[in-house]
Amino acid sequence: MRHFLGVSDVSKDELAGLIQEAARLKSSQVRGETNSRLARQVIALVFEKPSLRTRVSFEAAIVQMGGTSLFLPAAEVGLGWRESVEDFARTMSQYVNAMVLRVFKHTTVAKMAAAAACPIVNGLSDESHPCQAAADLLTIQEACGKIEGRTIAFIGDGNNVARSLALGCAMLGAKFLLSAPSGYTFDEAFVKTLRLTGPSGGFECIEDPAKAVRNADILYSDVWTSMGQEAEREERLKRFAGYQINAKLLANAPKHAKVMHCLPAHRGEEITSDVLDGPQCVAFEQAGNRLHAQKAILEWLLA
Repeated sequence: MRHFLGVSDVSKDELAGLIQEAARLKSSQVRGETNSRLARQVIALVFEKPSLRTRVSFEAAIVQMGGTSLFLPAAEVGLGWRESVEDFARTMSQYVNAMVLRVFKHTTVAKMAAAAACPIVNGLSDESHPCQAAADLLTIQEACGKIEGRTIAFIGDGNNVARSLALGCAMLGAKFLLSAPSGYTFDEAFVKTLRLTGPSGGFECIEDPAKAVRNADILYSDVWTSMGQEAEREERLKRFAGYQINAKLLANAPKHAKVMHCLPAHRGEEITSDVLDGPQCVAFEQAGNRLHAQKAILEWLLA
């Protein structure tokens, strides 16, 4: 039995295969082909955090593949306080074929996987967002023709989204540049992991965003203040003020460069509306790709 808690849970070949399968599933849906790979499968969605894209894309993917989903707010089922995460996992494993978790702490996902008798998918934790990374890699492939050899400039916080995408890029041969103020970059242990995973020179931290985007194929942004960081908002707004993706910064990038954002966007903060709504932005296609990437992940774990 396999789990998908982070990008590192798959090999390079498996990750490439997931992206190719996601692309195939997307084309298949466009052609109107039926998909029953999850027939008679029940998947529970256990969420501590509010959600739009993660919840709806998983529920739609499961239904479109012939399965059934159960949405379980963590507060309602008492995850971790009414009973332990481990007891919850042992019980739920007897009812459902898989569980998708969207939680605050990655330790919750790890505890669930250790105790469960069914596959666990990390729909988001403070450490990792592998489903987003899979959709991002599919989007990069569509926008650039291929992933290998491309340069992705992530402008903003070195958060769970950035870590997951950086690892995916390292595995598939893309260069990942992180442009963030001091104190908001990757920790040394993760940088070591990246350098061991990908080719030499595959990762670089460049504090000046104008320099970071100079040869970038993709400019990527995410919110500066994530859920659970609300108390840091004012300080983060000050520290990240020079890291907005706007028309001026985009002009420093090659003309073919595309803009990505995992959404929701705080328009006027990390990205301006003219860029987000502009012709170089593929953020909404990227959001749509969550559906297809997650179909491929569920298929890999369950079909």
